[in-house]
Amino acid sequence: MDNGIPLNNDGSMTLTEHLGELRTRILHGLAALAAGTCVSGAFIDEIIAVLTAPATNLYYMRPAEAFFIYIKVALACGVLIAAPVLFYELWAFLVPALTGKERTALLLFVPASVLLFWAGIAFAYFFVFPQGLNFFTSFAGGNIAPMLSIESYLDFFLMLVVPFGFIFNLPMVLIVLAQMGAVSSLLLKRGRKYMVLASFILAAIITPTPDVITQTLLAVPMILLYEGSRVFIHYILRK
Repeated sequence: MDNGIPLNNDGSMTLTEHLGELRTRILHGLAALAAGTCVSGAFIDEIIAVLTAPATNLYYMRPAEAFFIYIKVALACGVLIAAPVLFYELWAFLVPALTGKERTALLLFVPASVLLFWAGIAFAYFFVFPQGLNFFTSFAGGNIAPMLSIESYLDFFLMLVVPFGFIFNLPMVLIVLAQMGAVSSLLLKRGRKYMVLASFILAAIITPTPDVITQTLLAVPMILLYEGSRVFIHYILRK
């Protein structure tokens, strides 16, 4: 890799050099995450107001509950802000950029990963989270009224929304595997039915609601991303 780390005569790095590179990239990622968290902390009241807008009458029972949930939200938003750096460090370490074409591919991988991550978060925020929240609050009626704590509400929000950002990066993972020769479009076509089954199983595990609609909203994008990746690998990568 062209990052100042000495290479062997054949252009490869030793285990020690790989570990040194990993340490450097982790430190860069942590620095970006810390900066993003600080920026989020400066606007934490506005962020909390946006996130809690769909709910009413939130409360907290423990003195430190609100403080720690604010820290958790600031950290999660810090990941969103630092995503370009985090994905760059990840792909720069995982994808060897030894040739000109591979360096160009890396430059394309980073913005594509970031955009897919943000798209997954936005999709979950606008479509999946309201559906999940509505499912649980729909049980209220008569003498039963929903009284949500800010911790349970925001934990539910983060647990439901954040995974979508990573799941939407499925195409990038499949493209890398295809470039490495680990998968092909034919193999992905043969495994389509297993992917459909796995998508619904994973959706049932990830989503904290037993609501079929919410689980379908997670499974269907995974299936479409998988199929779109297969088409890209077949027609663009010719693999």
